[in-house]
Amino acid sequence: MTVSPSRFARGNRKRTIAAGGAIAAAAITVLALTLDSPDPRGKQGSKSAATVESTAPAPVDESLLALARRDSGDALAVGRADAPVVMIEYSDFQCPFCGRFARETEPELIRSYVDKGVLRIEWRNFPVFGEESEQAARAGWAAGQQKKFWEFHEVAFSEPRERNQGDFSTDKLVGMAREAGIGDIDRFRSDMASGKAHEAVRKDQEEGYGLGVTSTPAFLINGTPVLGAQPTATFEEAVEAAAEAAEK
Repeated sequence: MTVSPSRFARGNRKRTIAAGGAIAAAAITVLALTLDSPDPRGKQGSKSAATVESTAPAPVDESLLALARRDSGDALAVGRADAPVVMIEYSDFQCPFCGRFARETEPELIRSYVDKGVLRIEWRNFPVFGEESEQAARAGWAAGQQKKFWEFHEVAFSEPRERNQGDFSTDKLVGMAREAGIGDIDRFRSDMASGKAHEAVRKDQEEGYGLGVTSTPAFLINGTPVLGAQPTATFEEAVEAAAEAAEK
């Protein structure tokens, strides 16, 4: 059954509110601190979290830990479902700082922690830059339906792209899908335009908005927020601290 975005948003918002104030109290304080930072291309008013943001020192809340889905069939996740550390990533394919993280930091985290069974990364679509961001998010979800999300992710973030200038048009997204090795392009197009794609993206957005996320990228590492495309060492320290805490 296809759920309209408006109906889904209302239903999911009720569930978010019903979850109680613990998540909001812990997360809004730290995640809503992101600044409207300048685009590396010189454009002002970006909704991307700048690299100057620091790791928030807020205590971990059990409600934030519970946001990790740990679904072994989740095509938008990489790493063991039972890994001791889960990093939830709220991201936008048009976000320049998300691209920087994907190119410079994420591969290191995968080699050092995901491949060793320590870390699991769960992607959440959090489009904030308009229709092309929304369309790219649906395309990523569609790629996941053919188990090619991370290949699509790599192609989409392989280089900086102009925002809202057609780089994420339907034709360009189909080209990325082909480059990512997606075999059934007709299915990809159909999935990308489907109500299920809209619903999945809306679900991720509502989760982020319920936490107070206003910009990208934003991360929860075993419930501890990290904001922006921080240096790789910042993520390594957070992952190792979370892994150590998980052992206790």
